[in-house]
Order: sequence, then C-alpha cells, then structure tokens
Amino acid sequence: MLHILYGQDDFSLHEAVERIKTGLGAPEMLAVSTTLLDGEHLTLKELKENCNTSPFLSPARLVIVTGLLRRFEPKLGRSQSGKHSITEAKVERGEWQALDSHIKQMPATTVLILVDSRISNHNPLWMRLSPLAKVQAFPLLRGRNLRAWIQQRATKGGGTITSQAVDLLAELIGGDLWATTSEISKLLLYAQGRTIDEEDVRQLVSHAREASIFALVDAVLEGQIETAQGILCQLSQEGASPTYILAMITRQLRLIAQVKEMSIGSSRKQIQDSLGLASTYAMDKALKQAKSYDFERIKRTYQKLRETDLAIKTGKYNDRLAIELLVTELCQAQSGQSRAHAR
Repeated sequence: MLHILYGQDDFSLHEAVERIKTGLGAPEMLAVSTTLLDGEHLTLKELKENCNTSPFLSPARLVIVTGLLRRFEPKLGRSQSGKHSITEAKVERGEWQALDSHIKQMPATTVLILVDSRISNHNPLWMRLSPLAKVQAFPLLRGRNLRAWIQQRATKGGGTITSQAVDLLAELIGGDLWATTSEISKLLLYAQGRTIDEEDVRQLVSHAREASIFALVDAVLEGQIETAQGILCQLSQEGASPTYILAMITRQLRLIAQVKEMSIGSSRKQIQDSLGLASTYAMDKALKQAKSYDFERIKRTYQKLRETDLAIKTGKYNDRLAIELLVTELCQAQSGQSRAHAR
C-alpha cells in the first residue's frame, strides 16, 4: 500500500501518519518494523530492500520516506525570451523510472508513506506514483477553514467556544496548529466545562511557550547546555510533554529550513504569508536563526531528531531522558564546532 501525504500543515500531516499507524497494529510491535528514510539521499536499491523486508512481530512493515518527491520538482529556467519558465526536472531515469513497477510488486505486508511539503502537478515522479497511491494534501489552514478547525478541536476536547473567542485565537496564533492545539487544551482546563469566551483567550493565550521553544533553539545554537537544560525543566513544569517538545523543536528546525530556502528572492512579507505566521515575533526569530544554520547542519540535526523519535517509540529510552540526551548532544555538537572555528 502506498500513501502520499504532502503540504505545509505539518500538524495535520503528522496526525494522518499516526492514524495510519493506528490501523497497523500495536504501537510497540509496529515500532520494531518501522523504518524512517531520508528521501533526499535515498537510492532505489535501499528503498526496495526496506520495502521487501518482512515485518517482525507485527502484521505490517511501515516505511516512511521524507523528501523524495521534492528531489524531482521542476526547476525554474529561462526561456530564450529571458522570461522564467518551467523546465523539465533532472529525473534519475535509469533508477527511479522503475519505482512504480516496484510498488505494484511490493509485499502486501508493506505500507510505504511518502511525506513531503510542496509538490507541483508537473513533478514527474508524482505523476507516475499518484495514480497508485492514496493521496492526502494538507495546505495551511486560513480564514474560515482555520476557524472551523478551532471549533471542531474544542468540541473534540469536550468543550464549547464562542465565535468571538475562535476569531481571537486564530488572530493571535495563525495557522500554527501545534501551538493552537496546546492553547485549546489549556483553555478547556481553565473553563472547567463552561463555554470558552474571548476574555478567557485574552487571559490565557500567550506566546510564552513559543518563546521558550525559540529560547531552547537559541541555546542549542550557542551550545549553552545549562541554559537549554533549564528551559527543558521550565517547559516540563508548565506541563509540556517530551513528545510535544520534540515536535516543536522539529517544527522550528523545519521553519528555519523553509525561511532559509525562501530568503533567496522572496521578501519578508512573502515568506511570512507563505508560512502562515501571524506572529511577527515568530518571523523575527526564524529569520535570525536561519542565518545561524547552514543546510548541512540542518540535515544533521534532522537525523538526530529522527533517532530520538525512534528511540522513544521503541522504548530504548523513556520520553524525558530521550529529550535530555538530544538537547545535550546538539549543544555539545555546537560547542565542538565553535571550538574548531576558534582554532
């Protein structure tokens, strides 16, 4: 079975992946038969080997590949008239042309998920694979769709919320569904069964936790282990779960990568609108942090985040220890890099 999940709404995309996992059996058993692959450097041989491996202690084998389709996105070129035009992407025809045939022959026990951000209709690999896949798109929620989502989330949590409170919450946080979900949970606890109103939102919703995540990433950037550990302790005392912290660090790193990529040729407003950031503070921090991370470091950090996620899911470490080890390793890596530059 092939799934293609794509879009900039990484919260809803993450939930979709979790729903697929839920349908494949017990989480602890599935974790042993789950493989996460970096699509940017993947070969077809490696993908086939992972997809053809039989599951262990689980009815299914799950293979999740991120960033493969993005490799085949058409590039902008210049026509003879000098105007920008879409040119054919460099497709590794000798290798990846056979992917659709392989997917048709995959074992019935294998579930392959291709995860990506933006995909154009001209992507040659997308055109080959989409007819074979269950495709789900997750664009950033805005306007009426975002407000409807907030209403539904509050109802799902067992509460009610006024339309004015919904409007204010959407205005304060924008399309960041990770942060919005956290704030709705706090509001439901605070209201204790009554309808959440506009005043409740004003009282409770702040960017304190968001600021803490920014501060945590800043501390990691500068290799400040004690500061980073102190922020982790603060977030835990505020009720943030280790998996939430991991998700927010991952989200912030993804935001840094997107801002860094879009900074070439795009204005600040274009970047902010494209990423759905309502907060100017969030935009300022992302721009600042993007200057400190090169793409190679972003890739290395992503790998550490994947390893931590897998360590939690397989029970190698408990949630809190896994996050503490992650932050310590990232800080030590930065300290080592800073010392090397100083020599």
